[in-house]
Amino acid sequence: MDSHSTTMILVLMALVVFSGYFSATETAFSSLNRIRLKSMAAGGNKRAQLAYTLSENYDELLSTILVGNNIVNIASTSIATVLFVLALGDAAGPTASTVVMTVVVLIFGEVCPKSLAKENAESFAMFSAPFLRCLMVVLKPINFFFTQLKKLLGRIFRTKNAYSMTDSELLTIVEEAEQGGGIDEDEGAMLRNVIEFDDIEAIDIMTPRVDVEAVPEDAKKDDVARRFRSTGFSRLPVYRETIDSVVGVIHEKDFYGFVWDSDQEIDSIIKPAEFIPPSMKVSAVLKLLQQSKSHIAVIVDEFGGTEGIITLEDVLEELVGEIWDEHDRVVQQGVQKLKEGEYRVFCSADLDDLFEFFHIDCETEASTINGWILENLDRIPAVGDAFTYQGMTFTVARVDSNRTEEVLVRCPVPAE
Repeated sequence: MDSHSTTMILVLMALVVFSGYFSATETAFSSLNRIRLKSMAAGGNKRAQLAYTLSENYDELLSTILVGNNIVNIASTSIATVLFVLALGDAAGPTASTVVMTVVVLIFGEVCPKSLAKENAESFAMFSAPFLRCLMVVLKPINFFFTQLKKLLGRIFRTKNAYSMTDSELLTIVEEAEQGGGIDEDEGAMLRNVIEFDDIEAIDIMTPRVDVEAVPEDAKKDDVARRFRSTGFSRLPVYRETIDSVVGVIHEKDFYGFVWDSDQEIDSIIKPAEFIPPSMKVSAVLKLLQQSKSHIAVIVDEFGGTEGIITLEDVLEELVGEIWDEHDRVVQQGVQKLKEGEYRVFCSADLDDLFEFFHIDCETEASTINGWILENLDRIPAVGDAFTYQGMTFTVARVDSNRTEEVLVRCPVPAE
C-alpha cells in the first residue's frame, strides 16, 4: 500500500467521523430541552448561551448541518469507490464500495451517533456549538439560498408557521418532569392544578345551599355570636326572610369590634355580597374577589335563588390542595379499598374521579356522586339501597339529611 492510498484511507476515516458528528448534532439540536438550556445560559454558561442562540435560528442551523453532512458523505463515498477500484478492479470495486460504505455510514455515521446524542442532547449541543457557528458563517451564501427557497415553497403550499403549546402538551411535560425526578409529586400536582385551573367552573367547587351557614338580617346578637362560635367561620352571609335573598356578608371581627358591646345593629356592618352565575370560571371568580376585596361570592341559579356559595379558600384549594385549619371538620375523601374487589366511596369525592377510578363510561346530568345515585335509584336514598351498573354493585352505606355520604362498591374484577 503506497503513501497515497494511506492518505486516502485517513481522509476517509476523518470524513466518516464528520458524518457521525453532523448526524449527532442534528439529533442533539432537534431533541434538546430548550428550557433547561436557557436556564443553564442564565446561570452564566457561555456554551449554553451559544447553543441556545443557535437553536433559535434553527432553519439556518439545520441547513448548515445537512449541507455539511451531505458533503462529507458524498466525499467519503467517492474516495471509498476509488480505493476499492484500485484494490478489486473495475468490476467488483464499485459494488464492494457501496456495500461497505452503506454499513459503515449507517453504523458509525447515523445510528450510533444519533443514539448517543439523543441521550446527551444538551451536552453535545454545547460541545458542537463553536464549530457550528464558524461553519454557519462559511456557508452563509448557501444558507441564504435555502432560506429563500423555503419561503418560496411556503408561499406556494401555504404552510402555517404559527404554533402554540396546548394544555395537553404542558401536562405531558409536567408528567415527564415528575417521572424524571425534576419535580416531586406535590409540585407536579400543583402545576397540573394551575394548567387545568381555567377549565373549572364555580359550580364544581361551590358549597351547596343546604350546607351554607348564614344568619337572618334581623337576628339577635346572641344568635349571631353563637353561630360564629359553632361554625368557626370568620364570615357569614346575611339573608332577608329566606336564604334565596342574600343581602350581604358580615365579618366576625366587625361584629365583635363594632356591634357586640355597642348599641349598633347588625345591618351597620353588612358588606355587599358578590353574585355570580354557576358557569363562571374559577379564574374569573378569583379575579372578581381580588378586585372587590371580598372573600365570598354567592352563586345564583336560573330562577334567581341561591344555589350555593364559593369562597376565596375554595378557589385557592384548587391550586394548592385541601387547606385545613383548626376549626375545619376533616372530611374523608376519595375511594378507600376495604378488600379485594370491595371499596368504600366517600360522596364528597368528585364524580369524574369515581368514573375514572372504576373505568365507568357514563353520560349523566348529575354533577355529584349523590346526584348520580339519586338518578339511578329514582328515589331518596336509604341505607341498604343498592343498584347495579356495568357489572358493579353500589350499596348506600351512610345517609345524612337525605344525602348519601358513603357508598360501598363491589366489583367482579378488582379496579386498577
